[in-house]
Amino acid sequence: MNRDFFIEINSQQKNHDGERICGDVFLYRYIKEEDRVIAVLSDGMGHGVKANILATLTSTMALNFTREHKQVERIAEIIMNTLPVCSERKISYSTFTIIDIESSGRTTILEYDNPSTIVLRGNKAVEPQWEKVILEKGKHSGKILKTCTLEPEKEDRIIICSDGVSQSGMGSEDYPFGWERANIAEYAAKLVNSEASISANMLSGKIVTMAHKNDNYKARDDISCATIYFREPRKLLLCTGPPFEKDKDSELALKVREFTGKVILSGGTTADIIAREMNRKIVDELIFEDPELPPESFLEGIDLVTEGILTLQKVNELLKSFNNSVKLGKGPADKIVKMLMESDEIHFIIGTRINIAHQDPNLPVELEIRRTVVKRIARLLEEKWLKKVTFEYI
Repeated sequence: MNRDFFIEINSQQKNHDGERICGDVFLYRYIKEEDRVIAVLSDGMGHGVKANILATLTSTMALNFTREHKQVERIAEIIMNTLPVCSERKISYSTFTIIDIESSGRTTILEYDNPSTIVLRGNKAVEPQWEKVILEKGKHSGKILKTCTLEPEKEDRIIICSDGVSQSGMGSEDYPFGWERANIAEYAAKLVNSEASISANMLSGKIVTMAHKNDNYKARDDISCATIYFREPRKLLLCTGPPFEKDKDSELALKVREFTGKVILSGGTTADIIAREMNRKIVDELIFEDPELPPESFLEGIDLVTEGILTLQKVNELLKSFNNSVKLGKGPADKIVKMLMESDEIHFIIGTRINIAHQDPNLPVELEIRRTVVKRIARLLEEKWLKKVTFEYI
């Protein structure tokens, strides 16, 4: 049975005061062949570059071993025995939390020395059934790790933090022992209570900001929080290029009309076909929000209408460098990127007729460009943003 929810993952971080690099590392990967998601948060000892290298080593190992479906005990053993040990304090150089979400939704968590994972069901914190994993051999024998398995439901959230969050504010009047897990869980539940569909990005960001505030805005450790949010998927349809045969125009229009979700038409001919088939008028905008691209148009019932190839090429360029801190402009390509980011399941319909407007001896080139650009966009969406992407040629 496959899960019927989308998994939204996002993290936010604040570096230790005065450091340019974060000593905590959060990695996640979508394994398409298995429809599986693995996420790891590792906190390297200390802060700065050295901590970052240790945390990167730990999180990369954790991702790769987990991917191989090794037993939880075995993963723990391999990572712990590979990690160097601090000669003075005799403790391991980094902590980790691994979250492995299978295609059915079944989720396994393995934790070593990080603050205990918080699970919210709606706006209530629920406590998973933790079990101990005691290492039997190697330099860490006797070390105790924790593991649990859960079956997430829609609107569940899994929140993982580094101890920069749980220990923030330590020694202050409000939090003599630090912010602590119970308070973090209560704060997260309150945020969800006031905004039921708060995004993973926003929730992680608010927890990190609060921890930073607890430290009087001078972070005494690296502060990291990652949220995994299981929710109803948001759908988007992007049509580009006219159908190969003219008699397929009405079929394309029907697909657009019946789609439940947002719709983008990218390409003048494509938009003309839909407008004609739906008996509606296209209104052209003459304001150039992006000097490099033709302006968008408006068509009743369609969320966004743009020019084709040039705009899609720009979308590809924008996506390559896009991240949480990038501010998008108001141009047509920026608007497409914003809509792609706000969607989870993206369906591309690619028309395969050669555009007469580009009359040129190398006719198939334009079609190839269109296909190639869309494929590049799709790859970025899948690998970097865990989006589910499907294609249809017409």
